Amino acid sequence: MTKIEKSIFINAPVEEVFAFMSNPENLPVIWPSLQEVKNVQPLSNDGYSYDWIYKMAGMRIEGHAEWTEFVKNQRIVNKNEGGIPSIFVWTYQPESNGTRVAVSVDYTIPGVVLGKLTEPIIHKMNEQEAETVLANLKARMER
Repeated sequence: MTKIEKSIFINAPVEEVFAFMSNPENLPVIWPSLQEVKNVQPLSNDGYSYDWIYKMAGMRIEGHAEWTEFVKNQRIVNKNEGGIPSIFVWTYQPESNGTRVAVSVDYTIPGVVLGKLTEPIIHKMNEQEAETVLANLKARMER
């Protein structure tokens, strides 16, 4: 697996940032390569499961996500199966008058994508995507 870790400070209360991020249907709004979130179903842990469509290196990839951990205003752990096996850990911490949002991603690059580009190039693209998602979240929350 490959790992990415990024964080950003957002000048908005943790409750507002978490509320936005705890709705899977909001994710395509801030995530450029996430084309669609569908079949959203609530889970007993207050999280969700859903199907997604993602575009990586020009290829359409489909998968399924399930939140394995949900701690309101603190943490969401999201396990993805299918096209891009991965685990996302999102943490939300009050900081000054805002929120520190951090994401840690462990993922496996699909073999079909590796045939098109080398792993270091895809990893760099994914790091840039993570930075973009956080920057888009910041812009949305600080309006």
